[in-house]
Amino acid sequence: MELAFIALDKLSISKANMRYARKAPDVSDILPTVRARGIIQPILVRPLAGAGCAGEAPSSRDGQYEIVAGCRRFHAAKLVAAERRAAHADRGEPDPEAAAMPCAILEDADDAAAVEASLIENVARLDPDEVARWECFIRLVKQGRSLDQIAQTFGLTDLAVKRILALGNLLPRIRDMYRRDQIDAATVRHLTLASKHQQKAWLALYDDPEAYVPRGFQLKSWLFAGPSVLVRHAVFEVADSGLAVVTDLFGNDPFFADSEAFWLLQNAAIAAKQASFVEAGWADAVVLGPDCHFHAWEYEKVAKRQGGRVYLDVHGNGEVVVHEGYLSRTQAARLGRSTAADGTDVAAIQPVRPELTAITQTYLDLHRHAAVRAALLDRPAIALRLMVAHALAGSALWRVAPEPQTVRSDSIKTSLDACRGEAVFAERRRAVLALLQLPEDDPFLVRGSGYGIAGVGLAGEGRALCPLFARLVELSDAQVMDVLTLVMGETLAAGSPAIDAVAPHIGVAMADWWQADDAFLETLRDREVLLAMVAEVAGPPVAAANAREKCKTLKGIIRDHLAGTGGRTQCEGWVPRWMAFPPSAYTARGGVATVAAHARATARCEPEAEDLADASGPDCDAERERAAGHEPSKERREAIDPDHDRGTAREPGGESSPAAAAAAPALAA
Repeated sequence: MELAFIALDKLSISKANMRYARKAPDVSDILPTVRARGIIQPILVRPLAGAGCAGEAPSSRDGQYEIVAGCRRFHAAKLVAAERRAAHADRGEPDPEAAAMPCAILEDADDAAAVEASLIENVARLDPDEVARWECFIRLVKQGRSLDQIAQTFGLTDLAVKRILALGNLLPRIRDMYRRDQIDAATVRHLTLASKHQQKAWLALYDDPEAYVPRGFQLKSWLFAGPSVLVRHAVFEVADSGLAVVTDLFGNDPFFADSEAFWLLQNAAIAAKQASFVEAGWADAVVLGPDCHFHAWEYEKVAKRQGGRVYLDVHGNGEVVVHEGYLSRTQAARLGRSTAADGTDVAAIQPVRPELTAITQTYLDLHRHAAVRAALLDRPAIALRLMVAHALAGSALWRVAPEPQTVRSDSIKTSLDACRGEAVFAERRRAVLALLQLPEDDPFLVRGSGYGIAGVGLAGEGRALCPLFARLVELSDAQVMDVLTLVMGETLAAGSPAIDAVAPHIGVAMADWWQADDAFLETLRDREVLLAMVAEVAGPPVAAANAREKCKTLKGIIRDHLAGTGGRTQCEGWVPRWMAFPPSAYTARGGVATVAAHARATARCEPEAEDLADASGPDCDAERERAAGHEPSKERREAIDPDHDRGTAREPGGESSPAAAAAAPALAA
């Protein structure tokens, strides 16, 4: 191995270096030392492949070298060299030492040997302990170095240097114990605050095998005869108190040296603060000592004018927390019983005996109710208006809620808001709200929370029943029916069998109210279903030709045919089978909620689909198949209706055949 100074421009980082990276490493910790003393420890380099002969002297080589170990020193040297060149350039002088650094040149070796050298150079080292640093810093101080110079040389802060020099306050035996790891760092740092007498007393406890030796934070309490009290917790003026303040080099805040003297002044300041709160108009100011604690759940917030108190919560570390305007729960309950809502004293109000007892009032209520509901039987128009008012406002017996139309998907919410059905319904809602003299921007007509029976209504709770009933009495029958129709539309549950029960009677054609959009297509994940949809909008040949395509491609074909883009024929009025009336499934797997809901709505054996499992016969068997999302077999259809395949079959797309259309007037009648 040879030692030589090599120019920085002939050095580069080897890929065998453990710190090799395209980004320069952080050198902020060693940069001050390199500025002050330069590179002291040579870096390890090896000739770059093809850069001269191995036996030549270093000075005669013109080749390059790669750094095996010393990447951070190299980058720090480059930064210092740039600074020195700039400084000498301002004075017009060259700096011959700015562009070279000491290097130890390894013989040519393989990459494995280079990696080993890099790892050994970076790992096989032991940082000096704090006592060794203190010994070195003390020597530098004796040689005339200032704290600032030491901090700049070693890249440390002034506080870090002071903390290391503080070890000089320790007895030699304590420093030796710290060097041999017999005591921990927290104990040593607290011993730096102790006097020589206190350190000797602590060593005596350490030598006594039966004595308790305080360590860590317990040592701090032992040194200062109790918990240390931070200066920032003082309620009094610290500058005028004359108390000694200790600055802990290892802590963030100074604290008082004499805790007993602190508490004498602190208690006097707390008493003065207590008196000032009482003079300010508070009912009382209560001081809670260190043995008591203020728990918020045990108190209630009470205003000053209602008898609220101030609680001064004094902690063991000297901190004082002020809680203004509180009473204990017992006191607050007693105050609530003795004070009216307007703040007057209940005890000063003479109680008024009511005319009726509770049982008499119940007797009157029941007989009046019996008379009114019997007379209402002959007034259907009034009964209708009263029912609508109950649906709008609710009562103790009525709970009517609108369909919330909640959905987690923003795209589906946007699609719903933009559809024709919602626009028509919103326009009719505004007209009905205006008819009832209610705010037209209200998102719902029905607010049957049950709190409107009193007739006045509560803000944000519901509507007032009695004013609504009075308004409905003034309206014509046609106007009341308009209100009732909107109420039913708002309270019609989405996805319920009621949707399929009412749709055939009002002739809903989904193609008039809906058209496919991206929000719908993006929800589709089943490839078999998408192929069936392609067959519907583009034809079976196109579906067969794209049978192996991915779902994304199939969705694109459907989009193009629905929009008539991409050279494809436009398919107008397409509605997926699930959405049509009546709905049907695309596959034999079933699992379509709309199909199951339709089966329950049209069941002829039992009203509920669950009861179909206990029924028998061809009708019920067919209904069970429809509830599961399957079409009944031809044999079952013929068993139910022999003319099914001849005159009443559904045409593709969900529309009725002429025979079914001819039967529609009879059904309507």
